Amino acid sequence: MWPPRWLRLSLALPLLVLNLFALRQLLVPLAPFPALFVAAALIAFLLDLPSRWLQQRGLTKPLSFALVLGITLGGLSLAATWLVPRLIEQLGELVNAIPSWLVQAQELLNQLQSIAEARGWPTDFSPLSDDLLARSSRVARSVSQQLLSLLSATLGLTVNTVIVLVLAIFLLLSGETIANGLARWIPSDWRELIFSTINRTFRGYFAGQVLIALILSGLQLVVFTLLQIPYGLVFALLIGFTTLVPYASALTITLVSTVLAVEDPRTGLEVLAAAISVGQVVDQLISPRLMGSIVGLQPAWLLFCLPLGARAGNLLGLGELLGLLLAVPVASVLKTFLDELYIRLQLSSSNQ
Repeated sequence: MWPPRWLRLSLALPLLVLNLFALRQLLVPLAPFPALFVAAALIAFLLDLPSRWLQQRGLTKPLSFALVLGITLGGLSLAATWLVPRLIEQLGELVNAIPSWLVQAQELLNQLQSIAEARGWPTDFSPLSDDLLARSSRVARSVSQQLLSLLSATLGLTVNTVIVLVLAIFLLLSGETIANGLARWIPSDWRELIFSTINRTFRGYFAGQVLIALILSGLQLVVFTLLQIPYGLVFALLIGFTTLVPYASALTITLVSTVLAVEDPRTGLEVLAAAISVGQVVDQLISPRLMGSIVGLQPAWLLFCLPLGARAGNLLGLGELLGLLLAVPVASVLKTFLDELYIRLQLSSSNQ
């Protein structure tokens, strides 16, 4: 005889915590390979979509895989030869410009202090000015050191990139076999729901987010180039790819426009207006067609699951960035499972 429902539900949380602790003890010593495997799985998810589309158009499976991999590797090679050198050049210029921006920010705070004193406002910006200068100097030094140490870390980054790409290719070629093997361990009454939900949510969410990020980056780059915005390539890519994390692009736009406004207020306003306009076009015309109702989460739950996902990714040895990227689709999948569990519990109670 099954124990009462309240007892089963009360045991669920301790068992979940115990399983997560055991999973952490297993994953952390293996770092960074779990994170590399997850990244490869996400890339395989993305590459599987165009390969399936080509197969539906009559291409054979090996030919569709070869075509998708060829286009992907060609795009990466083009980015490495054309985009990366320009990005590194603008990053170097940006780092060199940070000290002058700090001086201009200091002068701006001094002017505000003078205006406040002239009008008799009980305001003292000197602590804020000193704190801003100290913190900004530390950030600038840290960024400079990290950029300089990037050359020494190139070998490790290249090895990890090769591992991820090789794993992604193997998962793309044998992903269906692996999925069928894992399906045997799942109860038959849950098997269809679990695989359909994971496929729909992860493929749809990440494919939509990556396409939106690419489109937004391209549009921002065109607009910034026409407006002759300094460091336009860096800022366009930064704004575009922070859309992979919900609400992060709005913070990036504010930060970028504020930084540029320190040097030239007109440039800061132009960047703010252009970025918001392009973002609205993407959000209103492109995003609904790509994303639809894949996530199914309220905005409040999105804001709640993002820091939780970052913390969980850090604890499990996957990294905060990967935790942020996985937070929304994992939360959406869990919501679907919990809704289905609730419905089945209600049906079992009504049948008793």
